[in-house]
Amino acid sequence: MGSTRTQLSLAEARRVAVAAQGLDRRTRPRPPTPTMRHLGGVLDRTGVWQVDSVNVLARAHLMPLFSRLGPYDTDLLRRAAESRPRRVVEFWAHVQAFMPVELWPVMQHRMRLHRDSPRWHQWLGDHDRVAQQVLSAVREHGPSTARDLDDGAPRSRDHWGWNWSEARRALDYLYLVGDLAIAGRTRQFEPVYDLPERVLPVEVLAAPALGAAEGVRELVRRAARHHGVATLSDLTDFYRLQQVRGQGQQAARDAVQDLVASGELLPVRVETWDRPAWLHRDARVPRAVDAAALLSPFDPLVWHRDRTERLFGFHSRIEIYVPAAHRRWGYYVLPFLLGDTLVARVDLKADRTAGDGALVVHAAYAEPGRAPQEQVADELARELREVARWLGLPRVVVGGRGDLAPALATRLVATSGAEEGSP
Repeated sequence: MGSTRTQLSLAEARRVAVAAQGLDRRTRPRPPTPTMRHLGGVLDRTGVWQVDSVNVLARAHLMPLFSRLGPYDTDLLRRAAESRPRRVVEFWAHVQAFMPVELWPVMQHRMRLHRDSPRWHQWLGDHDRVAQQVLSAVREHGPSTARDLDDGAPRSRDHWGWNWSEARRALDYLYLVGDLAIAGRTRQFEPVYDLPERVLPVEVLAAPALGAAEGVRELVRRAARHHGVATLSDLTDFYRLQQVRGQGQQAARDAVQDLVASGELLPVRVETWDRPAWLHRDARVPRAVDAAALLSPFDPLVWHRDRTERLFGFHSRIEIYVPAAHRRWGYYVLPFLLGDTLVARVDLKADRTAGDGALVVHAAYAEPGRAPQEQVADELARELREVARWLGLPRVVVGGRGDLAPALATRLVATSGAEEGSP
């Protein structure tokens, strides 16, 4: 039965969000041996997994699965993305992201907008021939990277009639408009392109494409379900409607009105929020949640920084591109979720350069007033051991930065023989 709530406390809103994202272990316990069925369940609840090349710990699209399933075989995701029957495919769904294959027909309205955009029309004016040649080359030769099309030659126009940068740009265009799809990635993380009919299931290609209004409504519907409770900016951001010409908050607002009229979204007031919000009719409002998870900074629960601060009172900033001397928390910092609260943040690295390697905790900081430090250290130590096991790293090494570091190091040494000291 759907919810009839019209008001939520901030704590209730947090629990709704955590449960909607499949992080409540009371209802979604971590399986002993995660399978493809479990992967599908996580995808159904999270919606999309942002793809990012940063590999200091594990690539961004791998972490949401770990946060919900615990240690799992990452080959599951490779098979889901590259083997038949494909279950996920990459597209510009949030940013570059894995999405369920059934979203392909929904995204075709976005593909049409890319095809008609002034930006790409201007580029095609000078490069249409290159785009057609690249498409023909992929059709003839099969799955290809930009370097494959360049045939390994110097950056000249002697072989195919274009240089590498032109081929790469053409592939970007053909991918965004749906003439090509990403069939996989190389060990160097380069995308491999192929024709959609050689990548996607037949039934997906045969499904009718949605018009612009229908497509936006479906994306807003999904965003509402994945968030549980959300504002207009939350719903707009999930599939980045604001970055697509002709969409944005007005298109999302129109979709919200339709979904309210149909009873799928329920207007609610959330304590301390200064803007309207909506609760999905199927959202659970748990009295408590049992969650303990390290979250990638690109996890759908926390990737929208305004929402994260509004919901959890947690200010985050991705500092990868900030000079080291100006970083506040560290290079690759993950929030730690305990119950319905973000209680700590840790700067992590998977270091494989010395010996058998180690999971390095460069810094660990407790969020003031959220939970007893001993409890946070105990739960975080347990999760760090699971991360190390998943990554095949035999040790956890804790550095000295951060107010939580001493308690965390002590707890790890007491329970698993981890090392304390400067990494």
